[in-house]
Amino acid sequence: MDEYILKRIKDFDENYKVVTEKLSEAAVKSGRAPSDITLLAATKTVEVPVINHAYESGIKVMGENRVQEFLSKENELAQGLRRQFIGTLQTNKVRQIVGKVELIQSVDSIKLANEIAKQSIARNIVTNVLVEINIGKEESKSGINEENLDEFLCQLSTIEGIFVKGLMTLGPVNDELTQKIAYFDKMQKLFIDNKAKKVDNISMDILSMGMSHDFDIAILHGANMVRVGTSLFGSRIY
Repeated sequence: MDEYILKRIKDFDENYKVVTEKLSEAAVKSGRAPSDITLLAATKTVEVPVINHAYESGIKVMGENRVQEFLSKENELAQGLRRQFIGTLQTNKVRQIVGKVELIQSVDSIKLANEIAKQSIARNIVTNVLVEINIGKEESKSGINEENLDEFLCQLSTIEGIFVKGLMTLGPVNDELTQKIAYFDKMQKLFIDNKAKKVDNISMDILSMGMSHDFDIAILHGANMVRVGTSLFGSRIY
């Protein structure tokens, strides 16, 4: 194993302790156990040996942003590692990813949902998905507006081949703390309100929000899944 990979592994070991301590503290403060929070390792640009070391160290779930990068890694990944897709997914790439991940986190259109369903039915499976909310209404980000969530969920509930497991968001990075908290609280309310409705084909088990710079705050405000990359693996190399 070359020196660069060894350094990446060493950096991960140091960072993992910090991240898990921070996660545990936030979970307890929010009235939950650390085990109630899923730590998803965002592995964009992270080498397979480093990912597999993370798995051996306790990371159980990984998420990839790019279909081609995921496909280039999948056969070498530790067998027990749970795999999710967390990036923007183009409809023409759906057939390459369906059946290979346990969850697609970024459904934001009926067209995409229908394609996931079509490819799932062809494989005789049901694919779990999250609905992506553009909570900050940023033009540069994908996701539906919160005002359209009820209608969107109603449509998704009738589509065979997919199952809605919850909501996700990528909050604005540069907002001040009070605004960030307001967005997280808004997401938590959407999550709780829709969970109470008990609609067929929708379970609302997962609220995925928070990344390296704010995952502890997200946990304090309802997240039960956080996506952490840089804080675990260090800055991306490209």
